[in-house]
Amino acid sequence: MYNAQMTKEKTKEIFTDIVLIDIINFSKLTDSQQYEIINFLTKSYKRMIEKMLLNSNMTLSKLIVGFISTGDGFFCILNPRLRGYGAILGVSFNHFSDQISKRFSYFQGVRIAVHTGTVSEFTDILGHSNYIGHGLNDCSRYQEFKNFTISTVMISDSAFNELKGFLQRHKDFHKLLIEREFKHSETYIFRDKHNKEKKGCLVWLRKSGIITPPNIYFNSIMSK
Repeated sequence: MYNAQMTKEKTKEIFTDIVLIDIINFSKLTDSQQYEIINFLTKSYKRMIEKMLLNSNMTLSKLIVGFISTGDGFFCILNPRLRGYGAILGVSFNHFSDQISKRFSYFQGVRIAVHTGTVSEFTDILGHSNYIGHGLNDCSRYQEFKNFTISTVMISDSAFNELKGFLQRHKDFHKLLIEREFKHSETYIFRDKHNKEKKGCLVWLRKSGIITPPNIYFNSIMSK
C-alpha cells in the first residue's frame, strides 16, 4: 500500500497537445530505404525545430517536453504552456514533408494527427524520461480516419477547441493563418478499432509554410 501510494504521488500528469507523425507504408520499404528515410526525416525535423527555436528565442524544453519513437514515426509532446499550437506545428511538419517527397521517389508522405489529452511522465529502464497515457492512445486512433488527403492534418475536437483558444490569445497568429489561407473541413465522426466514437476535422494551409511558436514578445514568424 505504501509503495502504491508513493507511485501515485510521483506520477506527473500533463494535459497538452500531442502530435503523431507516421510515415505512410513504411513497412513496405526495404531495410535500406527505411533507414535512409527515417534518418533523413529525423535530421530534417531536428533542423526545422532548431530554426523555429532560434526564431522564437526559446529552448527546446519550452516547446517540446518529449519525443517518443514509434518505429515508423514519432510522438511529439508539446509544453502545456503552448497548448493549442499543436495543430499549427502539425501543418508545419506537413509542409516540410512535401519538400522531402521531392528528394525520395519512394517516400509517400506522412500522416499527421493532433490530439489534446493527458500523458504521464515516468523514468524508463535506461533512466530516461518517457510518457504513457490515454492521450497517446487517443492520438493514435485519429490516424485510423480513412479520408486523409494529401497535405492535411487530422485533429481531434479537443485539439481544435484548444487551437481556437490559442488564436484568441495570440491575435497575430490568427492574422497569419488568414494570410496563409488556413482551412478546416466539417466535423467528422467515426468509430475507432475499439468501436469508440471519435470527432475531429482535417486542417491545412493553402499557402503552406513553417510557422514558429510564440516568442517572448508573442510575435510570429513565417519561414519560407
